[in-house]
Amino acid sequence: MSTEFMRPPSPIADESADGLKATLDAQRSDFLRAGSPSVALRRDRIDRLILLLTEGAEEFSDALNADFGNRSYPVNLLSEIAGIMPDITASRRHLDKWMRPDRIKSATLMGMPTVVEKKPLGVVGIIGPWNFPVGLVAQPAASALAAGNRVMIKFSEVTHRTAEVFAAKVAQYFDPTELVVVTGGAEVGAAFSELPFNHLFFTGSPRVGAIVASAAAKNLVPVTLELGGKNPAVIAPDADVPATARRVMAARLANGGQVCLCPDYAFVPRAQVETFAAAALAHGKVAASGDGEAGLVSIVDTKNYDRVCALIDDARSRGATVRDSGTGSDAARRRLAPTVVLDVNDDMRICREEIFGPVLTVLPYEALSEVYDYIAARPSPLAVYWYGPNGSRLDEFRQKTLSGGVGINDFAIQCAMMAAPFGGVGHSGSGAYHGKTGFDTFTHHRTVTATRLPFSFATLITPPHSRMMTRGLQAYIGWERRAAARRLGRRGPESA
Repeated sequence: MSTEFMRPPSPIADESADGLKATLDAQRSDFLRAGSPSVALRRDRIDRLILLLTEGAEEFSDALNADFGNRSYPVNLLSEIAGIMPDITASRRHLDKWMRPDRIKSATLMGMPTVVEKKPLGVVGIIGPWNFPVGLVAQPAASALAAGNRVMIKFSEVTHRTAEVFAAKVAQYFDPTELVVVTGGAEVGAAFSELPFNHLFFTGSPRVGAIVASAAAKNLVPVTLELGGKNPAVIAPDADVPATARRVMAARLANGGQVCLCPDYAFVPRAQVETFAAAALAHGKVAASGDGEAGLVSIVDTKNYDRVCALIDDARSRGATVRDSGTGSDAARRRLAPTVVLDVNDDMRICREEIFGPVLTVLPYEALSEVYDYIAARPSPLAVYWYGPNGSRLDEFRQKTLSGGVGINDFAIQCAMMAAPFGGVGHSGSGAYHGKTGFDTFTHHRTVTATRLPFSFATLITPPHSRMMTRGLQAYIGWERRAAARRLGRRGPESA
């Protein structure tokens, strides 16, 4: 490891549009000058990122608790640092293998030896969210550094105390031509989105993701979008409903409900709705009974607290039945009692908008076909959850739903499998990361081919064309036509 990783803090990047462009230009210039970094340098950068996170754990936790108003020390350590560390260390460990060129054996046999190089893209931009502000910028940054890129991070202004700590730490451990952090509000975010990066990675809401993708498109910048959506939890007809209700409510309360993977609504067999609601609220009461750090995570700010309350009020005004855990809400501390909303319909905003709070809507069903039709008629979510036994019903659930991932009988476990891709589909995002998928996301796979053939391809496609070549092409096309016809069980036109 470099002995210079603890350098004096350098100035935070100039956050004007010109300043951001100057920072990008400096990173790109240094990248082009230095060329593709060695495995040793990539590991050095990853180790510095690990030290940044682990040595700063206490400061990050304090800042996060202050930003949220209440967010416990264990939650901060798990969600922001310990939870992402296996992915980062695995990337470090596997770099040698991932960086090796792939040799295409069939091409060599054809007399055209071909390798696929793993080239870094250049400068990667990362725009992070406020719900897990450290972990959801550090993890893609680690993948981008492993792939050999330089990185610029736009930190969320909502968690501004954490942003200040993170930016200062990055300036201590990294030269600004390697990794740099900018903060600032919406104007800075808009200017950041418009920079001509080699790749832009965004985590956040679908609404903002559309704006970011539109801005990046002006420069033809490829974008990975990690978004959210209305994630359904489907309770099987033969599930243990009380036990399942406790699990689903626990998932809904994770991080105060402020997780893109939280279940937004639960489909429950009609005869079991009351049992489910009672068990869910009982668990919510236990979870919300603590005070201080023992209590639920607070809603991050007044704007978001008021937004969630407005969703509940709108549903109630339109005929929904609203029940809470009886533990009381506290607007001053932005803490909502765990809530279940019944008798909902699509006229209510709560059925159309992602909730991002400790509120779960419950929909009854008679047949699972109703559930699949409902889910299919809406934008594809980041996750779908099945609670119940394995078997043919689960197989049907997997076959008839489209989502970023699937969790079976628990929350977010599909995201916790760091060696597997994590990402959305359609409205819930595009592209993926984690493990080797993250390395590949920030890598250009460049094909390099030589030739040992005694002739040139160029001469085949320029005049004069020989009659032998024309007949050969006709014969080959005819052979493929007859083969396809045989596979389809019918004769070609010439033998009909």
